[in-house]
Amino acid sequence: MAARPSEFALIAKYFKPLARDPGALALGDDACLLENYAGSETVATTDALIAGVHFLADDPPHLIARKALRVNLSDLAAKGAAPAGYLLALSLPQDFETEWLEGFVRGLAEDQQRFGISLLGGDTTATPGPLTLAITALGRVPKGRMIKRAGAEPGDGVYVSGSIGDAAAGLAVLQGTLAAGPHAAYLSGRYRLPEPRLDLGTALHGTASAALDVSDGLLADLGHIAEVSRVRIVVEALRIPRSEALQAVWGSTPEAVLRAATAGDDYEIAFTAPSEEAALAAGRQGGVAVTRIGRVEAGQGVVLLDDSGREISVAKAGFSHF
Repeated sequence: MAARPSEFALIAKYFKPLARDPGALALGDDACLLENYAGSETVATTDALIAGVHFLADDPPHLIARKALRVNLSDLAAKGAAPAGYLLALSLPQDFETEWLEGFVRGLAEDQQRFGISLLGGDTTATPGPLTLAITALGRVPKGRMIKRAGAEPGDGVYVSGSIGDAAAGLAVLQGTLAAGPHAAYLSGRYRLPEPRLDLGTALHGTASAALDVSDGLLADLGHIAEVSRVRIVVEALRIPRSEALQAVWGSTPEAVLRAATAGDDYEIAFTAPSEEAALAAGRQGGVAVTRIGRVEAGQGVVLLDDSGREISVAKAGFSHF
């Protein structure tokens, strides 16, 4: 059996080719150097992903890499930031195969090209536990224009991009607990390869009063906006956008809608805005459907209403690690 490359040989072979930004210093230093741009601010976000928790351990390595990068870009999108680069901390199991790492690096390279970014630095270690990786994504936003979770006001509409619930159904397909027939590829793809809504995020400047990406569940994540904005968010269940594929496999019962509203891994943008016309126009500019799903009121928390205006009991609003 061939000897494993050292940490630094591994970095030089696999990751140095990804570090194309001059600020990465060819991964030969302890840190990267970021150029400042007049009139802009830097936005930073970090997400950690663990095999068996955020992705299936046997998922193709190029898709694991792309998902890890994209969930971070999704955070930038919700802040209205344009991506500038990223750092990667990768903890590899002792028995990793170089073929796996080659596939992982290929996935990063694919999405670096797509999103116009570069690896800036990071760390590579071995672990006795499952594969773990953390990406810190850096973005730029015009000064004073980052879209925060705080800012929703009574009278605002509540909106979400794309469709909700697909990723949860896709996970069930991959786990073998849901037979989705002709919809299997679409749904599993929504779980494995989310689409960061970067164009929508920048289009929401001056339109959205508050925003975040939907990672733990639509209702759970809207709860964060309600909490920090100190408002009540009312969601109308039948307005929640669900794809034809999802409705084909889960149906359209109230229980199915609730399931979608509390499922995670959608990585759509949920936001509030005072103008419905401007919100829908931002969706057109950003190239994704935007749906009004509710309203902001005085009060606190998030409530889900049925088609008769009655509150639907929600036992668990979304995913929680603890």
